Amino acid sequence: MLTQIKDLAEKLAPRLIEIRRHIHAHPELSGQEYQTAAYVAGVLSSCGLHVEEAVGKTGVVGELTGKGQDSRRLAIRTDMDALPINEQTNLEFASRKPGVMHACGHDVHTTLGLGTAMILSQLEGGLPGNMRFIFQPAEEIAQGASWMVQDGAMRDVSHIFGVHVFPSIPARSLGIRYGALTAAADDLEIFITGESGHGARPHQAIDAIWIASQVITTLQQALSRTQNPLHPIVLTIGQISGGRAPNIIADQVRMAGTVRSLHPKTHADLPAWIENIVAQVCQTYGAKYTMNYRHGVPSVQNDPTLNQLLEAAAKEAWGGDRVQILEESSLGAEDFSLYLQHAPGTMFRLGVGDRDRPYYPLHHPLFEVDEAAIVTGVVTLAYASWLYWQGQ
Repeated sequence: MLTQIKDLAEKLAPRLIEIRRHIHAHPELSGQEYQTAAYVAGVLSSCGLHVEEAVGKTGVVGELTGKGQDSRRLAIRTDMDALPINEQTNLEFASRKPGVMHACGHDVHTTLGLGTAMILSQLEGGLPGNMRFIFQPAEEIAQGASWMVQDGAMRDVSHIFGVHVFPSIPARSLGIRYGALTAAADDLEIFITGESGHGARPHQAIDAIWIASQVITTLQQALSRTQNPLHPIVLTIGQISGGRAPNIIADQVRMAGTVRSLHPKTHADLPAWIENIVAQVCQTYGAKYTMNYRHGVPSVQNDPTLNQLLEAAAKEAWGGDRVQILEESSLGAEDFSLYLQHAPGTMFRLGVGDRDRPYYPLHHPLFEVDEAAIVTGVVTLAYASWLYWQGQ
């Protein structure tokens, strides 16, 4: 079966590169993936899949019906949206939309989903069970997964695979992470309210700017002395605004930031811990506060059994030297985690690094991939899916 899958992938390789380049040249922002969705639906329909459009607003779901009696349903999720970045690669197929670019590899992800569907739909004898291909919008704003789930994309799904390109891993290789792959990501907003006064008489006022600085400093210092260092946390205040004039003591400051964590209990405890510190600092200096804490997406916790299946498939397909077991989690976020609240799953890293080109990270205007990775990703997903159905 592996030989058949590899042969199909090699025959499809020129078409898959054509698909990737088309999507790359026509990027669409989160929630606006209308042309991409129509293109995806057309490819899926041509493979004989049952296609449902406008799932999760601009998402697409393709169903491949199995030939056997296995009642399980395996899903593969890929995302379709681009970023508000002006591409600077000068490629022949560079973005034709100024200010919009596939700088996170979602053009490759979409191609992998389509390629896997194309291969599995052509297997002799078919699959024993049903496959669902989920093409998700709006991952970059961490909204699309919840839209898809609300519209039933995870209904009757037993397990789910996900993939994300990674430029620090060489093309034709992949990375597998046991445990937490990505962090929980939450939004934090704090308003500090003091009392205005003359800049020359600070003792007659309550300086909201100075108190805000104490809040930021205390939070950062407390992280290193009150939180378990084995449970990583990153708290970043990325915005701060307040004050009306250089000689007027500010009576209000707004701060906004992001909070990242890996450990589920730490994630649950963080809002109360942060608010306690803010309250104590404000009470000490006579200020008032309002805090808004919004839980974003949870951490991606990879399923160990599915990871073992994926690792076995990748090693058999490519050899152990092309499979990296990742030792560290990422403090980036992924709304793939929302699917894992409904079924076990795993996400792996697909290497797209090219040693002959300078390294540029995700979300960079010069980000580019080695397209040889496409066959690697498609074969890995297709063969892991085949092996899934061999386990009863």
